[in-house]
Amino acid sequence: MVSKLQSSSRYKSKKKAFTKYSKKWKDDLGKKEIEKDFAKMAKYCQVIRVIAHTQMKLLKKRQKKAHIMEIQLNGGSVADKIKFAREHFEKQVTISQVFSQDEMIDCIGVTKGHGYKGVTSRWHTKKLPRKTHKGLRKVACIGAWHPSRVSFSVARAGQKGYHHRTEINKKVYRIGLGSDKANAKTEFDPVEKSITPMGGFPQYGIVRQDYIMVKGCVMGTKKRPITLRKSLITQTKRVAFEKITLKFIDTSSKFGHGRFQTAEEKKSFMGPVKKDKIASEKAATKA
Repeated sequence: MVSKLQSSSRYKSKKKAFTKYSKKWKDDLGKKEIEKDFAKMAKYCQVIRVIAHTQMKLLKKRQKKAHIMEIQLNGGSVADKIKFAREHFEKQVTISQVFSQDEMIDCIGVTKGHGYKGVTSRWHTKKLPRKTHKGLRKVACIGAWHPSRVSFSVARAGQKGYHHRTEINKKVYRIGLGSDKANAKTEFDPVEKSITPMGGFPQYGIVRQDYIMVKGCVMGTKKRPITLRKSLITQTKRVAFEKITLKFIDTSSKFGHGRFQTAEEKKSFMGPVKKDKIASEKAATKA
């Protein structure tokens, strides 16, 4: 039996996706067909949604595949929604175009996974006494003889974490621009500094794009995508309408003890170190 040897050269994508569809936008006949579809949408549709994707190439992380999401457009008539969607085709939508400071928003995402866990870790039940037979990280009684089944309210072992969650009413403290080199500066702390702490964010790195700062914690691990949404609740509490004035943003290192806010502050305190001396010697020898 002879087996065929496949070519060892690397596979290259033919990039055939949507090639025939994209020709529609070039032909006059295709354009008429598209306009007909839009007219049909304006006449019969009640809900208009757009397909949006993230720009992974801007982050320069390991992942290259974009996250794709269907987003519903709200406000105005159906014709207005279609017009808005057409105006924003193939265009970047920045976070400042959607959200604003002091607004209440919702965060949707997947929590940090912890695998299969017992009742003590999963439901925080009380541990049994030390001398308990066959283990003490258990539930002592899981129910009466009858009804002859275990109730849903009894703590059992199982999956902990990696659950889809929605957290509502997160206050937006700041929306910073990636192009601004002093995007962590405040009125009370006028030092020119970036939002990235010294040494970078642990397991993430340097923030080079626009960022949003919200009050409280956000579900999930580092680099996990989070969906941000406008609040569905009509806000009535005073907290929701409070104007936030940040006085200080801590940019000290998140790896160690974090004594210094900027590299210049560290340099002025530490004085010339060995690596500076080596660099100056190298520069002198070159000159």
